[in-house]
Amino acid sequence: MQTNPTPPTHTSLVAVGDSFTEGMSDLLPDGSYRGWADLLATRIAARTSGFRYANLAVRGKLIRQIVDEQVEVAAAMRPDVITLVGGLNDTLRPKCDMVRVRDLLTEAVERLAPSCEQLVLMRSPGRQGPVLERFRPRMEELFACVDELAGKHGALVVDLYGAPSLSDPRLWDVDRLHLTAEGHRRVAEAVWQTLGYPPEDPDWRVPMPATLPPGWMTRRVADARFARQHLLPWIGRRLTGRSSGDGRPAKRPELLPYEDLA
Repeated sequence: MQTNPTPPTHTSLVAVGDSFTEGMSDLLPDGSYRGWADLLATRIAARTSGFRYANLAVRGKLIRQIVDEQVEVAAAMRPDVITLVGGLNDTLRPKCDMVRVRDLLTEAVERLAPSCEQLVLMRSPGRQGPVLERFRPRMEELFACVDELAGKHGALVVDLYGAPSLSDPRLWDVDRLHLTAEGHRRVAEAVWQTLGYPPEDPDWRVPMPATLPPGWMTRRVADARFARQHLLPWIGRRLTGRSSGDGRPAKRPELLPYEDLA
């Protein structure tokens, strides 16, 4: 008689990264962001008394900043699980030294892996569209490094890049850089299952039902709004060396019982 495997018991989680892990654009009524890491913490906390959670992620951070500002903090907390997602912001810069990005990601993994029971890495999702095609070779080089490091250090890899559902533009916010609430829900499910918990949504990879595409005029209006509200400000920050995360603190900087933060 086949028995179901015993679900894991994780008592603490620390999330490290940039806007993807901070939770943009899963907007809550009070103006803050929730995101997949918070959703994952909520699920684990429901199973584990005294569960603790910290989220060190800050939007706009490059891999160098993640290493300098978050990695040592996370390692010192020595949680059961650490999630690390970083480097994608670097690949989207006009100039990107991929050797440096790989070296920094390696430094982060080598420091974090011994400091937790389970390190989780990700192949980040990518939406369909012409802009992504320009940066796809860099992204795939980054993901190859993620796979190599995971194999070397015993980390788990959540393959979001290969999930058909997450490439659907309908799961991406109007800024075309961040997932919607439904996108974050699917990511939380993916990480949940990768950690060994029983599926709550076995079909998270399955694309949403097809709908008629928007008309030409609707697309042009959306393109113009995107350029005005998101693309031009993004270019302006790149040209002036600024970041959307400048001066922002970590989302949840201390490893505290989840009910104190929920």
